[in-house]
Amino acid sequence: MTNGVDLTEIDYAPKTYPIAIPDHFPTFTIPDDNPITEDGVRLGQHLFYDPILSLDSTVSCSSCHLPEKAFTDGVAVSTGVNGNVGRRSSMSLINIAYAFNGLFWDGRSNTLEAQAIEPVQDPLELIEDWDNVEEKLRRNERYQTLYRKAFGISNSDEITRDLTVKAISQFERILISGDSKYDRVEYGTNAAYTNEELNGRDMFFDADPLTPDAECGHCHNGPLLTTQQYINNGIQQVEDLASFPDKGRGEVTGIIFDNGKFRAPTLRNIALTAPYMHDGRFETLEEVIEHYNSGGHFAENLDALIQPLGLTEEQKSDLLAFLHTMTDTSYLTNPFIVNPFD
Repeated sequence: MTNGVDLTEIDYAPKTYPIAIPDHFPTFTIPDDNPITEDGVRLGQHLFYDPILSLDSTVSCSSCHLPEKAFTDGVAVSTGVNGNVGRRSSMSLINIAYAFNGLFWDGRSNTLEAQAIEPVQDPLELIEDWDNVEEKLRRNERYQTLYRKAFGISNSDEITRDLTVKAISQFERILISGDSKYDRVEYGTNAAYTNEELNGRDMFFDADPLTPDAECGHCHNGPLLTTQQYINNGIQQVEDLASFPDKGRGEVTGIIFDNGKFRAPTLRNIALTAPYMHDGRFETLEEVIEHYNSGGHFAENLDALIQPLGLTEEQKSDLLAFLHTMTDTSYLTNPFIVNPFD
């Protein structure tokens, strides 16, 4: 016999959420056991912005993933409950539905559902126990209704962590951005780059033999502007491969040659996501460009494309101008994406 609240009088009529995928984007996989519905997204939206998932109701998913900053938080390393300082910079969630090669900087989770489990119980983030989270959600009348509408549960006791991460994942899969100036020029309308932006584009993609190759497009190409590879891009000076203070991908694989490698993030909305790199060491895009222009620090596994570029000040400025064409915040007009508590 259950002690929960009967929810069967609440309507359950799921409708597929109409994801607006740009014509020039690929498709992405939606798990068979977690179809995207309007009520599922709505529940995920509430959970994403609600600090109820944290130990003391002070920190939410959105605390480290602000929509106006392309779902990053604007600091080098994020802080959790009690001001605990995390290990790495918050990654953008823009177009995260397309992550096919692992999530987090080190790729330790393979799906959004698996990823969403971790921050709640992380001792540096929300510091909560999933059993407690389930009890808080089961007692909450708003969530009783939202879970019923999203998943058709009959009783509040059926609210679980599994349904919770499914809802958050549905919300994250609709965070699509594909209407920047870069998109309009490259994939379809009458938009045009300025001369500076075009020069930057040619260097970024090595598209003109008269301009130097800035080596960007090898790791940040196509409509998603990332290959999702794990690379050592030379930001850390170390004595040997065992000396990286953060071993990155190597922590996951146990392969020493993966030490110091991190996932290449999307460059979409890159102008909004400062500071940069997994540890937030670069405050500006100018610093990022200067790093790559220098050729970085050598290590045995340094990516072969990281080498001195010899760009002039004008060329670096043109490259920066092109990076700014990747900005698109049209998703902020979607009522399913913005904070529902505002």
